[in-house]
Amino acid sequence: MKRREFLRSSILTTAFLSMGGYSLANVDSKFKTKTDWPKRDDNWKYMGKKDTSSVKREKEYVFDVAVIGGGVAGLCAAVSAARHGAKTVLVQNRSVLGGNASSEIHVPINGSYHFKNKFGVDRETGIVEEIQLENRYYNVQNSWEVWDHVMYDYVTRQENLTLMLNTQAMEAVMDGNSIKKAICFQMSTESKIIINADIFIDCSGDGALAASAGAEYRSGREGKAEFNEKYAPDEPDGWVMGDSIQFSSKDMGYPVPFNPPSFTIKYDPSKANKRTITQLSCGFWWVELGSDLDIVDVTEENRHKLLGYLYGAWDYVKNSGKFPEAANLVLDWVGSVPGRRESRRFMGDYILNENDLTKFTHFDDAIAYGGGWSLDEHCPGGILNDKEPASYFHQRFEKMFEIPYRCIYSKNIDNLMFAGRNVSVTHIALSATRLIAICGLVGQAAGTAAAMCMEYKTSPRGVYKKHIPELQERLLRDDCYIPNRPANDGADLARKAKIEASSTTSGNVALLTDGYSRDEVDRIHHWQSDGLNPDLILSWDKPVSLSSVEIKCDSNLHTEIQIHPNIEKRRKQRPGMPVELVKKVSVEAEVNGVWKELTEIDNNLHRLIKLEFSPVRTSKIRLNLKETYGASDVRLFEVRCY
Repeated sequence: MKRREFLRSSILTTAFLSMGGYSLANVDSKFKTKTDWPKRDDNWKYMGKKDTSSVKREKEYVFDVAVIGGGVAGLCAAVSAARHGAKTVLVQNRSVLGGNASSEIHVPINGSYHFKNKFGVDRETGIVEEIQLENRYYNVQNSWEVWDHVMYDYVTRQENLTLMLNTQAMEAVMDGNSIKKAICFQMSTESKIIINADIFIDCSGDGALAASAGAEYRSGREGKAEFNEKYAPDEPDGWVMGDSIQFSSKDMGYPVPFNPPSFTIKYDPSKANKRTITQLSCGFWWVELGSDLDIVDVTEENRHKLLGYLYGAWDYVKNSGKFPEAANLVLDWVGSVPGRRESRRFMGDYILNENDLTKFTHFDDAIAYGGGWSLDEHCPGGILNDKEPASYFHQRFEKMFEIPYRCIYSKNIDNLMFAGRNVSVTHIALSATRLIAICGLVGQAAGTAAAMCMEYKTSPRGVYKKHIPELQERLLRDDCYIPNRPANDGADLARKAKIEASSTTSGNVALLTDGYSRDEVDRIHHWQSDGLNPDLILSWDKPVSLSSVEIKCDSNLHTEIQIHPNIEKRRKQRPGMPVELVKKVSVEAEVNGVWKELTEIDNNLHRLIKLEFSPVRTSKIRLNLKETYGASDVRLFEVRCY
C-alpha cells in the first residue's frame, strides 16, 4: 500500500471509531466506496409514557456546492458561492466558525502587511474585510468569543446558504472521477449526514474528504532540485510545519503564585535556540510540534505535549525569578485546540513554488495575491529541534505575488476544489500563502468559480479553459484586488458616463472608472472631496435603465483592523470603524426634470456599498455622500452602474 493510501485509510478508520463506532460500507452500490455505515433509527423513549417516536439519525440533502471546513477560507468560499446563486452548504466540524482565527485558537487574520514600500501595508478587501469591519462595529470590546458570533451572524443571515456545525465530512462516495456524495457525521445530533452536491470545495486544511476521494496530494518538503527552490532541503523528506497552542494573560493587580499542573514539561533556556520569552500578554509561537510522518495521526499526542511545553514556559516566567514584571500576571486563557500550519497540499494543474513568489511571476489566471508577510518557514520538529531556530524568515517581499486559479482545483478529481492551506503549492511557497487573509481571498475565488460551474454546467477546469476573464471580473466587482488586472466590465454603465463632483481636493473623478479600486504604490486611483456632504453627478447622452449603483469607498487599507491576541498591538489600533468609511449615502435620479431619491443607506459597514432600487430610466443620477465615521472628507475609489 502506498504511504498516501495508508494514511488516508488509517485517518478515516480512526476518526469513525472515535465518533461512535459506526462501520462504513457501500452507501450506494452504484458508486464506488470501500466502507459501510448501516442505517440507524432510534425509537426515542419518554419517561412516564408508553408511546415512542422514531427519530431518524440519517439525513440526506442536495446542494449545488458543498464547502467542507468553516475556517476563514471556507466561510469566504461558501458566502461567495451563495451570493452568486448556488445553493450552498457550509460544513464545519467545530461548534464555531473561523478555524485558526476562532476563539478556540486565537490566530489573527494576518495577510499582506509589512510590505517594503512606502505604504507599509496593503490590506485584503472583499469578504475577508467585510467580516472584520463588522467585527469592529459589533465587537468593540475585542472579545474572541463575540468574534465567533460575528462570523456566525454573517454566515447565518446569508441567503442561499445552509450551515452545519459540529459536522465532520469523512468519506467521499465516487462516481468515476467525481465526488457524488459526502458522508458526514454530526456529533451534536448523533446523525449520519449525506450531502449530494455538484461541486465540492475542501477548505478543511487537512482535507480528509479530498483524501478519501483519491485526490492527489503531497505532504512534507520537496527537494531543492525539483523546483530549483533556494530554501528547500537538498533531499525531499516528510517534515511539515507544526502545530502551536496559544495563551493569553491578564494582570490581577496583586501578586499571584503559579502552581504548574502535572503534565508540565520543564522549559530549559539553554536549549531554546532563540525560542526566547519576549512578551507575556499572549502566546509563544515557538511552542510548536511538527512531524515527519503523519501529523494528523499524532494530533492528540502533540496536543498533550504542547500543553506541557506551554505550561513549562509559563512556569519559568512565574517561578524562575527572571521576570519580576510577571508577579501579578495569571493565565487568563489557554487553548485546547492546536493551530495547524501544514498537513496535506492537494495538487492542481499548477504547483506554485518559491520562485513564483520571489520573482513575482505573472499569471493570466491570477485570482488572489499575497506578499506582505515573508517566506516564514517554521522549523522542522518544532520545539524538539534545539539545533535550529523556531522559524526561518527566508525572504521579505517588495510587492505582491500572484496566486493562479490552477492551484485551487484538483488535478485528478473533476468536481473538487480547495481553499486555504491545502492548495497546490510547494512546502516553501506555503510558508507565505498560508496566512489567513490570503486563504480568505482564495476562498472567495473558489466559491465564485464554483457558482460559475453551476451556471455554465462545467467543471472547475472548464472555468479555467473558457471563463477566467469573467471569473476575474466578478472578483473585481466584488471588491477583490488582482495585481496587474484592472476591471473592464462591459456591462458597467458608469464607464460610459460623464462624472462631475461638487468639490475635489485630491485625485480626480475620472479615476473612479479607471478599473482600479485602490491606490497603488506609485499611482493614485481615487477622488477625494473638499469637506463633507459632497455630490457626484453621472450623466449620459441618452437615457439608460438603472437598478443599482455600486461604490467602493475608503476603509483605510493601510491600517490593521484584525482582532489580535497581543494587548499591546490592540492598544495601538484605532478603535471602532475606520473614520474614513462612508456611513450614509443616497442616490437620486433626474426623472422628467425632477430629482427623485431612489434609495438611501445609513450605518454602512462595508467598503463596497451596493445601492439597489426599482428600475428607473434616466440620463442623470446624483450620489449624495452625506456622512463618514469621522473623516472630514470623502474618498472614493470606484463607481459602477448597472
